[in-house]
Amino acid sequence: MRILLTNDDGVTSIGLLTLAEVLSERHDVLVVAPESEQSATGHAITVRMPIWVKRVKVFEHIPVYATTGTPADCVKLGVEVIGEKNIDLVISGINFGYNLGTDIVYSGTVSGAIEGALLGIASLALSAPAVEDFDYKKAAKFTMDFVEEFDFSILEKFTALSLNFPIGEIKGWKVARQSARRYADRFEARVDPMGNTYYWMYGDVVEDDERPDCDYVVVREGYVAVTPITVFMTHEPLLEKLREVSQREKDKVAWRSSAQKEGQGSLSDR
Repeated sequence: MRILLTNDDGVTSIGLLTLAEVLSERHDVLVVAPESEQSATGHAITVRMPIWVKRVKVFEHIPVYATTGTPADCVKLGVEVIGEKNIDLVISGINFGYNLGTDIVYSGTVSGAIEGALLGIASLALSAPAVEDFDYKKAAKFTMDFVEEFDFSILEKFTALSLNFPIGEIKGWKVARQSARRYADRFEARVDPMGNTYYWMYGDVVEDDERPDCDYVVVREGYVAVTPITVFMTHEPLLEKLREVSQREKDKVAWRSSAQKEGQGSLSDR
C-alpha cells in the first residue's frame, strides 16, 4: 500500500518516525507533517496564509516533508499535491497522549484521519498513553498487522477509525464507543512582568461513563480501543424529536390562522 503519515506532534516525533520506519518494511510510505507541534488544533485549515513545505532528511528511503500547516493541511497537501492523488491509506499518529472521549473534538491527530476520510481514503488515527517509556515500535508493528488484515471496505463514506493503545502488553483489539470522558477546566490567573493578567488553563479528567465498551475502559483492560468516527455531528434521535415539535408548532399556527379567518367571517356577516 501507499501510506501517507501525518501527526500533530511534529515531524520529529518519535511516534511518527517509528511508525514510518516499521511500515516502510512492507509498504510505500510518505510522511507529510507539521514542522512544529500542532496539538489541540482540531480540524483547523490554513486559508489566509501561505503553507510552506520543505523536504527534510530523516531517512534514506522514506520521503519526509515538513510544513507550516495544520494536520488537516498536511493531509490535503500529501494527498492532492505531494502524493499526486495516489494514496491508499492515511494514518495520523502515533500521538503522544490518548484521544479518548471528548479529546477527539480538539485533537489534531484525529482531524488528520478525518481529513483523509473526507477525501475518500481509508484513514486511522493512532494515540498512545503519555508515558515516556511507551513502546512505539510494538504499537507500530501492531498497526502494520492491523492494516494488512482489516477489511477497510466495511467503512462507510467519510468515516475513519480512532485507535488508542493501552499501557503495557497488547491483548488484541476491541470495538469501543466514544466515551463521555471529558475535563473539568480550571484557570490559574498569573501576571506577566509588565503587570498584565493572563490565564493558564488546566483541568481534571472526568470519567463517569459506566458503559463497559467505552474507549477508556477498553484501554484499561489492555486492549487497543478501536472507535469508528465521522465528521458529521447531527444527533439523529433529537432530530426526530425536533421534527415532531416543529410539526406541532405548524399545526398550531394553521389552527390559529383558520380560527382567525372564521372569526373575521362572522364579523363581516354582521
